Amino acid sequence: MTLDIKRIPCLRDNYVWLAREPASGAVAVIDPAEAAPVKAKLAALGWRLTHIINTHHHADHTGGNLELKAWSGCTIVGPRADRARIPGIEIEVGDGDIYMFGEEPARVYDVPGHTRGHIAYWFEKSAALFCGDTLFALGCGRLFEGTTQQMWTSLSKLRRLPDETRVYCAHEYTQANARFALTVDRDNADLRARARQIDEMRARDEPTVPSLLGEERATNPFLRADDPALARAIGLAGADPAAVFAAVRSAKDKF
Repeated sequence: MTLDIKRIPCLRDNYVWLAREPASGAVAVIDPAEAAPVKAKLAALGWRLTHIINTHHHADHTGGNLELKAWSGCTIVGPRADRARIPGIEIEVGDGDIYMFGEEPARVYDVPGHTRGHIAYWFEKSAALFCGDTLFALGCGRLFEGTTQQMWTSLSKLRRLPDETRVYCAHEYTQANARFALTVDRDNADLRARARQIDEMRARDEPTVPSLLGEERATNPFLRADDPALARAIGLAGADPAAVFAAVRSAKDKF
């Protein structure tokens, strides 16, 4: 049996995720931006919260930690490298660790760039990647605390996961990301087709997350900095992938 995962829209464009491990009944909320919508979803499902799993310290990912902890007595899991900034953290994990959530293991990856202590969790059996603000559908997080080399290295770790991995990122940014991606990778037929599909989905008010890692690898410019076609498209043929990534990230920051 695999994780039962539910989406909770929060704030303006955040997605908080609930995951239930069926063998043990353990229930985690991943990156709770606020407590009230999480409580409401749990009540509707009849689930009991046992864990909070954090990817990084930003308030729109940890804002519900302490209220949910006081309400449920749940265990808070988060990045060892940023333990001082994770409200209520009790279990610290980092790169290469295997964290057992109920009876399902999650491999932990250090993925600094967006923040210096950012981590991601890959549940191999469920083909689920909870990556916070490191990797978005057709995008990646802004570099608030890390370097372009760090972020390229982090994304390179994640893109090695299997194509069927579902990318549970934390924001509905996909349509805007697609508009930008087309400005740097306009000859990518897969990207053009995906952008049209995204426009249709958003017109129907449908979520675009999770996406599949295979389609991210084919269409997300931030995962393709070592693709010669993308380097040529932005006038950096033959450049180091980290330099190509830096140029794409800089262009997105100004978009």
